[in-house]
Amino acid sequence: MAKTYFLVDGFNLYHALNATNRYKKYKWLSLTRLCQCFVTKADSIAGVEYFTTLATWDVHKVARHKLFIRAQENEGVRVVYGSFKRKDKKCMLCGQMFQTFEEKQTDVNIALRLFQLAVEDQYDRAVIVSGDTDLLPAIRAVRATFPSKQIGVIVPIGRASEDLKKQADFHYKMKEKHLQSSRYANIISLRDGSTLTCPSKWQ
Repeated sequence: MAKTYFLVDGFNLYHALNATNRYKKYKWLSLTRLCQCFVTKADSIAGVEYFTTLATWDVHKVARHKLFIRAQENEGVRVVYGSFKRKDKKCMLCGQMFQTFEEKQTDVNIALRLFQLAVEDQYDRAVIVSGDTDLLPAIRAVRATFPSKQIGVIVPIGRASEDLKKQADFHYKMKEKHLQSSRYANIISLRDGSTLTCPSKWQ
């Protein structure tokens, strides 16, 4: 039985779901169930980790995000936080400078965790849910150092990342049927007896 470990790039997945109205309803998603779509009976899920960052400048987004995180933690998902950094950008249309936020640390956190888990022999197969090519050096490093371990990729729905797929030992295609079977009910019960309700914007 192959031990399979999933590392989920939260914002990469979120932005893929948020890109079209068709997929927005799937933001209320069980990551555990989603990962189960990509293992066979001959495999066991050794762990699921969710890498994310809180958009602290928007209280409504943070509130929705924290609900989502509570739902994941209720199922045993480990959450790893990065941070946002303020960045000045120039408008391509008017030439004016404006301030925005850039997510930092997620790709580094995933890379470090991928290597650390390999050192600890926590997986036979690791699966990265992301289309971020910044993860290519980490995949190459783990494959070179631990040739017996396999690294796979699931590129979020609607996205393409041929470079990632070429470097991986295997890859899966995320389809809408996977999202449909993995979406939470609008109201879910937690192990402590409390309930969570899907944010109205995600229904």
